[in-house]
Amino acid sequence: MFTVEQICAAHRKVKSGADFPAYIQEIKSLGVTHYEAYVSDGHTDYHGAGGHSATVPAKYESIAVADAANIIHFKAELAAHQQGKSDFLTFIKMCAANGVKKWEVSIEKMICTYFDKAGKQIWTEQIPNH
Repeated sequence: MFTVEQICAAHRKVKSGADFPAYIQEIKSLGVTHYEAYVSDGHTDYHGAGGHSATVPAKYESIAVADAANIIHFKAELAAHQQGKSDFLTFIKMCAANGVKKWEVSIEKMICTYFDKAGKQIWTEQIPNH
């Protein structure tokens, strides 16, 4: 099963949103089935078969997440990030400013769902397979 060290090594290769599909394929090959990433401090809970899990601890100082989601602005900034126009920390700050508390990735379904502070789904998208 996967380790925190293996996941961190895979994540270090991500320089922008354009690298996300390759990251997903790499952690899938490690046995990750889904995960939740938290915007406030960057900790992420990874899950695999048989109840295996690993938590990557906080990656940065705590960031306040806006109370209200701005879905239109978030989607525009997300599209720019996916085109490689911003780095990961810029993406995180944008998520916080637009009210995104966390995202959940289902590697089995190849979808990423974003949630606001109240736990409401605000956006779900397919993850490219390339």
